[in-house]
Amino acid sequence: MVLTGFLVPGAVARGEGADPASGAEATAPAAVDLDRIPAEPPVQPAPPAARELFGADCDTEIEGSQVVAYCHNRYPQTDLVRLHVECDRWWDVDGDGAAVALGPAGRVELTSRCWKEVRSAWVSHQRQ
Repeated sequence: MVLTGFLVPGAVARGEGADPASGAEATAPAAVDLDRIPAEPPVQPAPPAARELFGADCDTEIEGSQVVAYCHNRYPQTDLVRLHVECDRWWDVDGDGAAVALGPAGRVELTSRCWKEVRSAWVSHQRQ
């Protein structure tokens, strides 16, 4: 059994008493210029900034023409939350609720409605 994985790269097997190859078969020993190897690894890009912790978690429920949003602020900064409702009918007035200051660890329930069906509802957040 012959293990070739232990051979030194570039080593050439020769028979006993054989002279080194000459001409086109000859290979020069590999030379490494140590000045071309960088002393330090390349500079890595800066890691991305940590995501800023802000904004209350809100769950919005739509039932018929009624909209309710339940918000909880788990961060240390006050969040001004506002409920927005878009009504489905062209003649029904869309509503933007008043901003409510939601302090750290606070909870709030925001409500609004349309005369008929609700197309969409969402909560916006603003720093105080």
